[in-house]
Amino acid sequence: MSKIISIHEYQLKPNVTPQAFEQAIRQAEADGLFDLPGLEAYHFIFGVKGKRRGQYAAIWIYESRAAWEKLWGPPDKSLGPQNYPPKWQVWENEVLAPLLDRHPDQINYTSYQILK
Repeated sequence: MSKIISIHEYQLKPNVTPQAFEQAIRQAEADGLFDLPGLEAYHFIFGVKGKRRGQYAAIWIYESRAAWEKLWGPPDKSLGPQNYPPKWQVWENEVLAPLLDRHPDQINYTSYQILK
């Protein structure tokens, strides 16, 4: 089964510094918030050119579509935030929510399946 790659775009609140956001990421990593079953790798990235220059995003790489759906549900029927893994709920509600200009479940994102 093909891997799934999700790209999440983050827009910080005007009063949040890049340093505060990057420190929050490091703390979340140290707390093991990204240790999710089926999540193979992740990368936090910063735009250097183009439409999202100067803004942050994350790339989440899942080992398979089945693993991704087990965490989040199928594309047409999300499990909903109340059913997200507990570590992800902490990431969204306690770490991201105070830093972003909107609730983490309302960010722009796209999930892609790798072509075979």
